[in-house]
Amino acid sequence: MMKTGIMMKKRELGQTGIQVSPLGLGTVKFGRDQQVKYPWSFKIPDDQAVLELLSLSRELGINLLDTAPAYGTSEERLGQLLHHRQDWVIVSKVGEAFEKGQSHFDFSANTTRKTIESSLKKLRTDYLDVVLVHSDGNDQHVIEQTDVIETLQRLKEAGHIRAIGLSTKTTAGGLWTVEHTDVIMATRNSSDSTDDPVLDRALELNKGVVIKKGLQSGHVDTKAGGEGIEEALKYVFSHQAVSCLIAGTINPQHLTQNAQIIEHLTC
Repeated sequence: MMKTGIMMKKRELGQTGIQVSPLGLGTVKFGRDQQVKYPWSFKIPDDQAVLELLSLSRELGINLLDTAPAYGTSEERLGQLLHHRQDWVIVSKVGEAFEKGQSHFDFSANTTRKTIESSLKKLRTDYLDVVLVHSDGNDQHVIEQTDVIETLQRLKEAGHIRAIGLSTKTTAGGLWTVEHTDVIMATRNSSDSTDDPVLDRALELNKGVVIKKGLQSGHVDTKAGGEGIEEALKYVFSHQAVSCLIAGTINPQHLTQNAQIIEHLTC
């Protein structure tokens, strides 16, 4: 593989002690092609293509992989294909399962524990760097009326997880998350800045911030009628709280382009 000449500098993920690349690789396309919101259809890549993408990611300085049980076979494939586990920051989730073309949510203590046990087995690791609660949209109910946060905290204390947090859908849920957990996965793009108060508070408290939907599932691409990748990335990283942006791609050229732009923005 040709050398790219790109090596993004790592950032602290809040107070977790975990260092992450400003660009993280989303892996939903490694294992799921149903009920996704991308502007173009795609084929799930074969093992060789995934291996080459992971190798390219390492070369670019990317060390964060975002996966979830709801991403089909993504966790299992990463477990089979990922080498040098210690070099990677693995982010997974609890709360959502995807079966027979539909998402199902369960935030009970028992299901949370079983989900973590399953993720550890599939990923062939004895710990997860970050586990986020995948909210169903009703953040306050998940926080206040279920056992998921307390269960994750106990699993963290037992050494199975290094940091916990939520992937939230509301400002109130986001503010609670930065007050009480280690990491938040929040939304930020030029069409949606509703989480900016959450990012402001995260910056004050030095909490880890991972951004989702920064590229609007590919819809910012000019070919899809969007503003363009570079403008979108500039907007995401214009907020100082941002630790990392997740971009899900199986296109090596897109991955390299994203890394090149972000390296320039964050150097």
